[in-house]
Amino acid sequence: MGRYKRAYVGGIIGTYSETPTISAPGYMDLITGTWGNKHNVFDNAVINPNYHYKNIFRLLKEHEAQKKIAIFSTWTDNRIKLVGEGLRQAGGVIFDYKFDGYELNQTTYPHDPEDYYIYHIDERVTNETVTCIRTSAPDLSWVYLQYTDDVAHMFGDSDQFNQSILNLDNQIGRMWEAVEYRQKQFNEDWLVIITTDHGRDPITGKQHGEQSNRERTTWIVINKKDTNDYFRDFELSIVDLLPTMARFLSISVPLESARELDGVPLIGNISLAKLEVNLLDNRIECSWKAFEHVGNVTIWLSTTNLFKNGMTDDYQLMATVAVDKETAMIDIQNYPSNFYKIVLAGRHNMVNKWLFRLSYNNSYIST
Repeated sequence: MGRYKRAYVGGIIGTYSETPTISAPGYMDLITGTWGNKHNVFDNAVINPNYHYKNIFRLLKEHEAQKKIAIFSTWTDNRIKLVGEGLRQAGGVIFDYKFDGYELNQTTYPHDPEDYYIYHIDERVTNETVTCIRTSAPDLSWVYLQYTDDVAHMFGDSDQFNQSILNLDNQIGRMWEAVEYRQKQFNEDWLVIITTDHGRDPITGKQHGEQSNRERTTWIVINKKDTNDYFRDFELSIVDLLPTMARFLSISVPLESARELDGVPLIGNISLAKLEVNLLDNRIECSWKAFEHVGNVTIWLSTTNLFKNGMTDDYQLMATVAVDKETAMIDIQNYPSNFYKIVLAGRHNMVNKWLFRLSYNNSYIST
């Protein structure tokens, strides 16, 4: 079908980007391309999401309003809270096709102690997805299936969990057949990405939310065989998916949003990745991995984080260096601050990091 590779969720352990390995934060990581320190979702209550970090549906609609978007889901919070459908502060995005909330209909789906009703809802979601793909082919769709997580919470590592995965495989197979139908009958080009929001605890497989290796470990399946060297050679993360989708959909991500993205596209050319920054008194040491041998990297610095409040940060151009140099030192003596945002821009993509210090003379690093 394409490519498979292990990936991670949960941000960078012990730093400002560490994010709980919980469902809603994981979904928000995926659809915004940022970690919890930016989108501000840290549990399933989704109390105060920061919609200034635009999700992929909003980016597509703002780029081409006529494009059609769809959601197929058990959990209405995916649409109502995470995407923020219809909310002014979330861009007023409205789904053209939406199939969710079936768990609220207890007449059709009476709740049972082992949550088998969720399997029946996943079947409904699958069938609605298949029909919509075959007949309407939305430009961007989110399909969410829940039963495997419910089974794992109840039974952990078990025969029941293994069977739920086989059920899921069957459901995904039916949706893939609908995609193949569109490709063959209408000569359409489709990007299909399959992933999950978190792993399981290493002892029983029942829980998640912490930062153990198993809870952080997920996977990415993509139907494209022409993935790039970053996909092949480096550890992937859930925040890489928004830049990947945006590139496939030819979305021109606004500069102020592109500077905030924590992921790297998995298809097409990239210039650099794996940025590391180190605060050394009045200098910042930057290092990165180059993916091309021509062209330059521009290094930008801001001492504000106004973007989180919907305003624009003032970035200063600090240096221009050859991308294949893979290191640079910038002088920040004229920019005293407790906080720095560093953005490196290459020909094909950007990467960013934050730095903090306790005081101008007593610094510590959080990268």
